[in-house]
Amino acid sequence: MGQRLIVVSNRVSPPSGEGEESVGGLAMALAAALREYSGVWFGWSGQTTPKFTGELNVQEVGGVTAATVDLEEVDVDEYYNGYANKTLWPLFHYRTDLAAFDRAFGEGYRRVNRRFAETLRPLIQPDDLIWVHDYHLIPLARELRALGVKNRIGFFLHVPWPAHQVMINLPRHRQLVAAMFDYDLVGFHTAEYQQAFEEYVLNEAEGMTPRAGELRAFGRLLEVGHFPIGIDAPDFARMMKTGRARRMRDLMRAHTVFRHLIVGVDRLDYSKGLEERFLGFETFLTQNPDLRREVLMLQIAPPSRESVEAYQEIRGRLDGLSGRINGEFADVDWAPFRWVNRNYRRDELAGIYGAARVGLVTPLRDGMNLVAKEYVAAQDPEDPGVLILSRFAGAARQLGDALLVNPHSPEEIAEALKRALGMEKAERVRRWRALFENVTTEDVTAWRDSFVAALAGKGVLKPAMVV
Repeated sequence: MGQRLIVVSNRVSPPSGEGEESVGGLAMALAAALREYSGVWFGWSGQTTPKFTGELNVQEVGGVTAATVDLEEVDVDEYYNGYANKTLWPLFHYRTDLAAFDRAFGEGYRRVNRRFAETLRPLIQPDDLIWVHDYHLIPLARELRALGVKNRIGFFLHVPWPAHQVMINLPRHRQLVAAMFDYDLVGFHTAEYQQAFEEYVLNEAEGMTPRAGELRAFGRLLEVGHFPIGIDAPDFARMMKTGRARRMRDLMRAHTVFRHLIVGVDRLDYSKGLEERFLGFETFLTQNPDLRREVLMLQIAPPSRESVEAYQEIRGRLDGLSGRINGEFADVDWAPFRWVNRNYRRDELAGIYGAARVGLVTPLRDGMNLVAKEYVAAQDPEDPGVLILSRFAGAARQLGDALLVNPHSPEEIAEALKRALGMEKAERVRRWRALFENVTTEDVTAWRDSFVAALAGKGVLKPAMVV
């Protein structure tokens, strides 16, 4: 049967294969990996139960075996809403001002990781590779080792790893990092995040680097590498040809005839730089009165984590900003800004990207940002649009031919918008070709295969670049 792969993530979302769902490229990639290696995708069901039983719900979805477990309400409050989303998420995105350090959150986080390990343990066979995903599950390998699991276990962090001086704001930060040394391999999106992790280990844990791609600390040896995630480029190209994508592209073009469409698509989250982006667009309209009627900015931002107060506050501020922009600049027959809080299917988004002259992707901090790559993949090779990208997105390391901006500066965003809208076709094509080359070669399949090969001991780890 060959070696099995067990994927563990907070939520389990294998695509059913029925239609163009809103499921992301990561779910597609992991599902493809599980079909290739066989195995199991394990995690939380998203459901709660009055009393945790550890009972597994196992089902086949789109050729993938999904095994899920229900959590108690207090588990969700402390582990997911608490430690994951109110402590680690803001800290890893450099928002220490929003991080909540509550002892109960930490206890819930450790308890749920222990419960996951105990529930997963009976599914593990001796030769299985185990691949754990993201900040929700950092201690999982430690809990599995305590139960006697000897298998190769890898961990991949989908968000940034913060600088040393940011990380030490976390109470018990040393214990959290020590738990990562129970993995065999830890992967990051970029060399910068890998270096930040190494800097922490060398300074806070008296660690050492026996050779490139290795760290020794806490009495253990850990392999580390950077594996930039991409999109499923062939699948995205296929989606661009579907009737729904074409209809959406034609609809957007009809709505913006004689105008240029500027598009942003982000989850409603303070890390995405939406307020700064709105201010940048407002600055552009203020500084360029002759271009005002030539543009329409569309910002799609489906709500997320609505029970967390910080997210309710940001929505209120963005509602106010969007109203102010339209109130200031709209005319009876035209408004410059459209602000939409709902989800769209992936094929519909592909059509919207394809109609946009400018893709505006300006997070304040982002692990990678796949919207930037999807925007590139959706462009017409003969007449492509221009990507404006935050230099603080992980994708900026790969997509250097975008117009890179400091998202904190409304003036830089405004200047980049003016440059993008006035860019000659030859330059747009040249930049797009370089971007598209990266998007199609360093895609999600390359990411998946390089990590699994390294975890299996068959791959070559890329050492962090020396800067």
